[in-house]
Amino acid sequence: MNQKPPAGGFRLSKSGEKGEENVIVQETETGFILIRQHDHGQISGDFADHWVDGGRPGPSLRTAVRYHDVGWEELDGEVRRLHPKTGKPYSFVDFPMAEKLTAYRHGIDRVEAMDSYAGCLCSIHYASFFKGTSDPLELRFLEEEKRRRERLKERMTERERETLEKDWDFLRLCDDLSLFVCLNPPGRNVHPWYQEGIRYQEGKLLPEWEDEGTLRMKEGLIRGSFTIRIPFCQVDHSGQPEGKGEHRVVVKAG
Repeated sequence: MNQKPPAGGFRLSKSGEKGEENVIVQETETGFILIRQHDHGQISGDFADHWVDGGRPGPSLRTAVRYHDVGWEELDGEVRRLHPKTGKPYSFVDFPMAEKLTAYRHGIDRVEAMDSYAGCLCSIHYASFFKGTSDPLELRFLEEEKRRRERLKERMTERERETLEKDWDFLRLCDDLSLFVCLNPPGRNVHPWYQEGIRYQEGKLLPEWEDEGTLRMKEGLIRGSFTIRIPFCQVDHSGQPEGKGEHRVVVKAG
């Protein structure tokens, strides 16, 4: 096993094991850093749990944020699959659509079983990925989720229906904050999605790296400081495991 630390600050601790799907991908000089999608979702939940700007999010909203990607757990048996055209591991962006849509449906089902309002938020979130599509599979998914949301909204209070869009905006914010941490090498902001910041309210929010293990947020957004844990594995360019570990980032206010 290669015990050298991969580029970007992630450090290996033990050998890789089969049975883990990793769909957030960072390419390094020697291979790829892979992060499970649901672990990214848990990090989104960490941001939600410590958020204070505009008031602390309620439990249903925090549930939606933390578990919005729980459906990806179903793909754990698909181990480090390589894209036949690129030769790189599949990521959440280019993963085969039919399998991805099934995981989306089942994940929303699981969140709805925990909290119906949270399930509706996750349905809104995933439906937003396919605006303007003409693909039959995606259109079917959109129609199914539209029926789900109509059913769930019938049970909601008027106030809950009125807050759906605002709460979905918050889910997207926490999703982006977690992706900012997971898609960028530690201590650097190089991913093209976030170099100009993260959409927030009417403007942009740009977290600042102090070093590979410290991220500073604008004053007044979060309560205190907290530690993000990012489990990962490293594979070589052929997809063979080289090791796994956990990177930690302390998120600070102000």
